[in-house]
Amino acid sequence: MDRILIIDDDDSTRESLSTYLTEVGYETFSANCGIKGVEETKSKNPDLIICDINMPDINGLEVLKKVKEFDELIQVIIITAYDDMNSTISAMQLGAYDYIEKPVDIVKLGIIMKRALENRTLSRKLESYLPEKNAEAELFNTLVGKSQLMREIYKKIGQASSTRITVLIQGESGTGKELIARIIHNSGITKEQPFIAINCTALPENLLESELFGHVKGAFTDAIKDKKGKFELANEGTIFLDEISEMSFNLQAKLLRVLQELVFERVGGESLLQMKARVIAATNSNLAELVHSGKFREDLYYRLNVFTIYPPPLRERKDDIELLVKHFIQKINYTLHKNVNKVPRDVMDILKNHPWKGNVRELENVLMQAVVLSKGDVLEKENLLLKGLDSSDLNSPKIGGNITLEEIEKKHITSILINNNWDLKKSCQMLGISKATLYRKIDEYKLSKK
Repeated sequence: MDRILIIDDDDSTRESLSTYLTEVGYETFSANCGIKGVEETKSKNPDLIICDINMPDINGLEVLKKVKEFDELIQVIIITAYDDMNSTISAMQLGAYDYIEKPVDIVKLGIIMKRALENRTLSRKLESYLPEKNAEAELFNTLVGKSQLMREIYKKIGQASSTRITVLIQGESGTGKELIARIIHNSGITKEQPFIAINCTALPENLLESELFGHVKGAFTDAIKDKKGKFELANEGTIFLDEISEMSFNLQAKLLRVLQELVFERVGGESLLQMKARVIAATNSNLAELVHSGKFREDLYYRLNVFTIYPPPLRERKDDIELLVKHFIQKINYTLHKNVNKVPRDVMDILKNHPWKGNVRELENVLMQAVVLSKGDVLEKENLLLKGLDSSDLNSPKIGGNITLEEIEKKHITSILINNNWDLKKSCQMLGISKATLYRKIDEYKLSKK
């Protein structure tokens, strides 16, 4: 029988709740102030506490803090007649399971109590899912996976990192292309030098040229002083050109010259500067197909395609999902100061069976949302906000039914655009894609603002 402690200085609230909960099968006991409530908690170790927030000695937030210090698995529901933003935020930050207003809706309270007690039971049954904490560098700068496809990636990184060879990374959005580039840089002869990343879709052509090669004072209206470009700043390190497929033909020609002659000049300048950096380029497009269709320079393609790495989509390495879940939860806990460390088997089954159109990035985003929404140390099924799926789909590991990946993506992109009132910048950030990619998807799915 679950044991419920009611802490409230209002006699009628305390007595009515106690009577009701006893009638429906709970063992109840109560305290008429915060200090007594903390003492009762330590002596009787309840499964769940219902606590008023405003009391004459110490308030409900202080009680919550002391209870969690005693036993973080005790579930606490805060009730109040004064529902306000600040106290609600504070209660959830301190670990309250929920926060509800008076007069208490008994049906609503019963549902919340049931979920809270299930969470506590599940937490007790499950062992911690995570290993001992890794160093910060291991959490943020490592690839995760033991599948054969990933082992081949590790071999490629080892080969590339020992030289200054130009590297092309081609893979779907969210497969970790920039992370691979950083690991190549940090694993070999360039590790003591700068790593400079630039997204080729982030700036218009004239500004991108200045960012890459720098400019001299007076080269254009806003050039009020000399400025070094990314190639110069990278020195003998690495310059990472993301979304290389979106670079204009004019800039492609200039980049080709840099790769061929290993020299460049600032915009408006006349002096030739030596290019010492190693170039790693990345794209989620098939450059060979773009060359064939006349959308990318063939000569530049061959200059870039010296050593190519193809990071696999997550759907092709589902055996790695459990390792990735462990890694990302640990990383998210570190970043957000959370302590979610238990994953029920049905939740893991859902994660393993999801199509992951957005690949590893989508998995990390889904886990981050779930960890933020978790009210204990268990990753709860109802907190998996999976793209394009209704919450009812979470009752079965067979996610998606007959719906295609394209329909899922279209539904999700449409939802993000509507929720952001078609603010493309915000939508790109939430989707984890570039503006150029979003424009292509809008055109592909014939989306429009109504």
